[in-house]
Amino acid sequence: MRALVRPEAEGRRIHSAADLADWASALAAVELAEPFTFVIDPAGVLRLAPRRSEHVVCAGGGPVLGAGEMRFREESGQWVVAETSNQSTGYCPDTSSWAAVAKALDAAGIEHPPGFTHEVVFRRCPSCSELNIVREEDFVCVFCDGDLPQEWNVDGSAA
Repeated sequence: MRALVRPEAEGRRIHSAADLADWASALAAVELAEPFTFVIDPAGVLRLAPRRSEHVVCAGGGPVLGAGEMRFREESGQWVVAETSNQSTGYCPDTSSWAAVAKALDAAGIEHPPGFTHEVVFRRCPSCSELNIVREEDFVCVFCDGDLPQEWNVDGSAA
């Protein structure tokens, strides 16, 4: 994925609600109906890209404080976050990354829910090293049946 990283492909930096409104005004209605790829860069700034964009590309290939998907809706002339998740197989962020997401949205003056509306629990299997998505709190590796740790243990360079 890092080979796809080019400055012109990085996500749009959103420092304010006006930045979001300006960016959204250039998008087609069909694009606005879908969630967007997002990352929170190391400076704590929200970056947005079209949904089918890779998170690593959106981040410019660097580390992030948070990553996932985010959908917006217009409410009283303002864009607000309608749904958000930490779904990013490029970074596999822990659910605790919500704090960085909320801080970036607050700094930009963008209203948001109190947490991820859809949380994804990522774990790396200590036995076979495969990445797993934990479903229904079943902390068992789908590849080797090994026990998965309760604590987040995916690559530390991610969220």
